[in-house]
Amino acid sequence: MEAKILPGPGHKARAPRVRAPGERHNIQSVDRALFLLESIAEAGGETTLTDLSQRTGLNISTCHHLLATLVQRGFAAKVPGKRLYALGPRILHLGHACRQVDLPRRALPYLEAVNRATGETVHLAAVQGDSVVTLAVREARHAVRVDTGRTGKIAAPHATSVGKAILAWLPDDEMSRIVAGGLKRCTDNTITDFAAFVDDLKRVRRDGYALDREEHLPGVICVGAAIRDQAGIVIGGISASTPTQRGTNEHIALMRDEITAAARALSAEFGAPQLLAAAAQ
Repeated sequence: MEAKILPGPGHKARAPRVRAPGERHNIQSVDRALFLLESIAEAGGETTLTDLSQRTGLNISTCHHLLATLVQRGFAAKVPGKRLYALGPRILHLGHACRQVDLPRRALPYLEAVNRATGETVHLAAVQGDSVVTLAVREARHAVRVDTGRTGKIAAPHATSVGKAILAWLPDDEMSRIVAGGLKRCTDNTITDFAAFVDDLKRVRRDGYALDREEHLPGVICVGAAIRDQAGIVIGGISASTPTQRGTNEHIALMRDEITAAARALSAEFGAPQLLAAAAQ
């Protein structure tokens, strides 16, 4: 039986993990590793080895060996220059995947609201691997509507408003990886020069929304904005598309206002602070 380390004065230790009767088939090392991750999270995202031992009731040697495996797999990380362990990047990766599963369900009322207010086709998209993918579409209510494609991979995200809205907020290396195949020309208005494209993404960040004026499809204008989470990470984007014959300045302004309001509200639902939610406009 492992020796238990008693918590120091004033420290509220968590009770050691005890198996319930129905957990006979649990693998103890897996159970303990997950317990360590939960304890790091409860400690505020980073803590010392000694504190983890006290919180979990496991001896320091066991904690150290389990943490070494978690660090190797990216689920935990050593904090540089400090004797601290933190949650690792793989936790963020899994959380991001979970949010993408939840995103279409939570976005549905906002897609419908923008669709009602503008009468136009509305798209929801997100990054999956090295691609920007359309997750949901609400078709326009007008007899004359645009065909901007269905769900699935967006072949030229650099030419779409929802693609640019997402790409503008990604780390440079991730953005470059997604457009690594080149900035393919879709229309005469497509931006195909990389430096000009980077400048356009700067405008997206400055304005809070992306605009596609016949860059992806002739005769189609789109407005898109990014959806952020509590850490400020982009988890998706939402856009509205209209044929140029309805694309008056007033109508585009309406689309912009509805799209940015939806992106702001969705960002708030995913925990984005007020300033970050505003930046999702």
